[in-house]
Amino acid sequence: MTQFCTENDVANGERERLILDHLPQVRLIARRIHERLPVTVSLDDLISTGVLGLISAVDHFDPSQNVKLKTYAEHKIRGAILDSLRGMDWAPRDTRKKAKQIEAAIAQVEQNLGRTGGEEEIAGELGIGLEEYRDWLSDIRGLTMNSLEFGACGENIRNVLDIVPDTEERSPLRLIEESELESLLTEAIRKMPPVERDVLSLYYREELTLREIAQVMHVHLSRISQLKSQGILRLRAYVEKRWPTQRGR
Repeated sequence: MTQFCTENDVANGERERLILDHLPQVRLIARRIHERLPVTVSLDDLISTGVLGLISAVDHFDPSQNVKLKTYAEHKIRGAILDSLRGMDWAPRDTRKKAKQIEAAIAQVEQNLGRTGGEEEIAGELGIGLEEYRDWLSDIRGLTMNSLEFGACGENIRNVLDIVPDTEERSPLRLIEESELESLLTEAIRKMPPVERDVLSLYYREELTLREIAQVMHVHLSRISQLKSQGILRLRAYVEKRWPTQRGR
């Protein structure tokens, strides 16, 4: 007996193909997030949650929005994983407090000196030694993924959520604010210490893992993690000081 494929069968087959094609993207994003989390957080759980985000991306993707599925899927996958982590509230209160203190110290040193502060100056503002300050950076490594997560676009870096068009938010005012924020981030990155800028560039633009960056720069993995955490907090402190809070993130 001859069997005929219905349009629904074809659609389901294409849906399954797209999901399978993008599964490596889920694993990559999950691994990159997991390496910044305590060992008690399961990588398999992150991957499972990311798959749900991928399925949602495939089911809701609209090619007419002139956005690649890979870009849209990254937004949905990362969002699903981060939402699940926020629900877990895995970070101790003391760790969040340290992140806030470092951010405030970075801003204060910049205000006092009129330039970007070095590690010893930031540690001095906190009233702790350099080694203890670096221990703090290691402690907060998982928190920075919720602070400023960027995707690269040319020489500018912008929030990955802003890459995905949202017809309800594409007002002239919204577009102007995005342009201003992108310029502000570009300025902040230009003023960063070169080593921190290199780490963020390799991580976000070249999409290397922290371990791969450590190998490229011939620096210990823990030190790369510290530099990445400090770089993100430095960017956040710079932006929050100059970006009115009523505008939103």
